[in-house]
Amino acid sequence: MLDIKALKIALEQLETEKKISHEKVVDAVEKSLAAAYQKEYGKRGQLVRCNIDFDTGETRFEQVKVVVDETTVRILSEEEESAPEPAVAEGEELLPRFNEERHMFLTDAKLFKKNAELGEEIIFPLDDKDDFGRIAAQTAKQVIVQKLREAERESIVGEFTDKQNTIVSGVVQRIERGTVFIDLGRTTAILPFEEQIASERLRPGERVKTFLFSIEEGFRGLSIRLSRTHPKFLIELFKNESAEIGDGVVEIVAVAREPGSRSKIAVKSNDERVDPIGACVGQRGVRVSAITDELSGEKIDVIEWSPDARRFIATALSPAKALSIELNEEEKKAVVTVSRDEQSLAIGKGGQNVRLAAKLTGWKIDIISGGETIAEADEEGMFTGNQIVNETVSEEVAEVLESLNVTEESAPKNSEIEASTEVVTEETTEESPVAEEIKEETK
Repeated sequence: MLDIKALKIALEQLETEKKISHEKVVDAVEKSLAAAYQKEYGKRGQLVRCNIDFDTGETRFEQVKVVVDETTVRILSEEEESAPEPAVAEGEELLPRFNEERHMFLTDAKLFKKNAELGEEIIFPLDDKDDFGRIAAQTAKQVIVQKLREAERESIVGEFTDKQNTIVSGVVQRIERGTVFIDLGRTTAILPFEEQIASERLRPGERVKTFLFSIEEGFRGLSIRLSRTHPKFLIELFKNESAEIGDGVVEIVAVAREPGSRSKIAVKSNDERVDPIGACVGQRGVRVSAITDELSGEKIDVIEWSPDARRFIATALSPAKALSIELNEEEKKAVVTVSRDEQSLAIGKGGQNVRLAAKLTGWKIDIISGGETIAEADEEGMFTGNQIVNETVSEEVAEVLESLNVTEESAPKNSEIEASTEVVTEETTEESPVAEEIKEETK
């Protein structure tokens, strides 16, 4: 005999532990009892429904029949009943077979209910039973476990869907073939190898912050994917550290990131009274230092965004200082002239600085000094060295090469330096040391 009081206590505990709604738990129990009743006392194809009153402890079983007609079901002969289902063309639907245990024609339904309509359910009460055999009880157990798992999965999906595109914290559970499994409490998420910072090594039991960027439901169940290399992870970290960014007073306009090494972010203030860079860096750099520590020492450059493309590109190349910038709007290409002392600073180690600046601004950037193209970066973040090749070499340059025991055949062919230095001399200011040096060479 079913102990409703004990069942009610168990269900309440289940709701608390699994965070499943009361309605879904009760629905799972009712369907499991209906399956047990149909297995023990019902007929093949019969639709049985169970209703439980937890206040009175009463259980009611009923048979459900759906009102149909010749247009909604297929009426088959005895020979057709045993035949396999016919092939159906793509895009077409096959009507269900008529089953007297679950269907009732409209004319018959009106004998029980005068205003019966197609698709309506006609309910017939069944004898109450509370004594089920072993097989029926096993069936009820399988149904309730399945329904509770489905309800729990829906609850988890709903909870983590709200957390998508935010930072979640978890504990490293295990590492298998480079993939890190992170325990988030109610479920386990995965941190793929390609979403990990290359310079860091996570260990089981370590608590780690990650960015939740994907939730997928597949044949193998729920898949929650995390990242520590996503550009939005950096944005969310700043939102957590800076109240101005979290409130929307300061806005992060663009992010260029090479995870674990260096990043650049462009910020602007929606309030003239608030310094956007100071809001990100914090007093004595405490805010940006906390983020750098979280990202395994990743250096972060914070620059102020500007609607003026020249100014934005110049600040994006910091700490290098640009002498002049020429823009090609059609190709969205910028040629930036820097002093020879600053050319390596502008390019950065392995071209990193100019590459990140190109990603941040969305412009192709050429860094030149003294008329020679030193580095080139595009908005895709690809860095290539480039030199301008011409047929002639000026006499002044030839004398210098000769003094260095470099022949014309072994020396790399450059552009006409005289013409290039004239252009640079015109573009640079008199105060520029590069301009003065060029003038001395051309005398």
